[in-house]
Amino acid sequence: MKIPSSIWTLLIGILLTLVSLWYGQNHGLLPIAATDEADLMDGLFNTMMVVSTGIFLLVEGILIYTAIKYRRRPGDNEDGPPVEGNVPLEILWTAIPAIIVLGISVYSFDVYNEMGGFDPHAAHEAPLQQQSMKMPGAAIAATLNDTQLSTKPNQNAPGVGIVAPTIGQLPEQEGKPPALVVNVVGMQYAFIFTYPETEVSSGELHVPVGREVELNMSANDVIHAFWVPEFRLKQDIIPGRQTEVRFTPKKEGNYDLICAELCGPYHGAMRTQVIVEKQEAFDNWIQEQLVASTQTLNQAVAVNPADISPDKFLAPYTKDMGIEPAILHQIHH
Repeated sequence: MKIPSSIWTLLIGILLTLVSLWYGQNHGLLPIAATDEADLMDGLFNTMMVVSTGIFLLVEGILIYTAIKYRRRPGDNEDGPPVEGNVPLEILWTAIPAIIVLGISVYSFDVYNEMGGFDPHAAHEAPLQQQSMKMPGAAIAATLNDTQLSTKPNQNAPGVGIVAPTIGQLPEQEGKPPALVVNVVGMQYAFIFTYPETEVSSGELHVPVGREVELNMSANDVIHAFWVPEFRLKQDIIPGRQTEVRFTPKKEGNYDLICAELCGPYHGAMRTQVIVEKQEAFDNWIQEQLVASTQTLNQAVAVNPADISPDKFLAPYTKDMGIEPAILHQIHH
């Protein structure tokens, strides 16, 4: 019994749909989703994978089938039939891709809007607070100096062309603690994070799990970018402008923060860690930074307890360093 071609077409269509749906949800191409926003991005990506897999299998399947069925047979030297076109088929293969592209565009628009991308966020009227440079416990992959490190963003930055996902509180954030605000400065070749509430600064970003985080970002020199693959967020850090990004971490762990804009010869070394931890651990870390900052300041200040000459005051220290007092006296004079 010969099976009608319409039945074959239906069976093949069902098979392609099932395979595409399965692969679109099980491709394993993305790292873990560590923020609430990552779920939105993953939904869009998986949908595009479903559509792409179906189209790929359909097109390649037709090509392979056609190449085998209509291949030239031995001894067949005749010309092929003069096919001039098929208007309904041409309309079909034009309309279907147009509908797919339109559908993905609408879906992308919806995801971007859910993340706050089209909220003008006019509330940013004042410049960021000046950031204090206290670095206890942080390894900074750069040599900091007064001319290179200006932690007060450009005064014209706020409100100028802000392009920021998740601006404004998401509906699911209602009733939760207010967003944790962190000021970020990008520079060759490091990120500096300052917590305005405590004036703690660090070379790595600590955030509590389950709490929305707001990053107000500016650059000191060239364009940098804030990119954490597990967060599914990338935001440029632009000189002279303030950019913003919000996210809500949902999985504890250490995640690589990578600069995704070519910012100089050592661009590849511009990376640090984002540590997502429980609120209690985060609070303890803040307290440790405050204590370490105070201790570092006290140890760094040398006070002359008596009115003695500098060479006599420094003699005990220079002796340990192998410097003779006579040399110190000559330098002083």
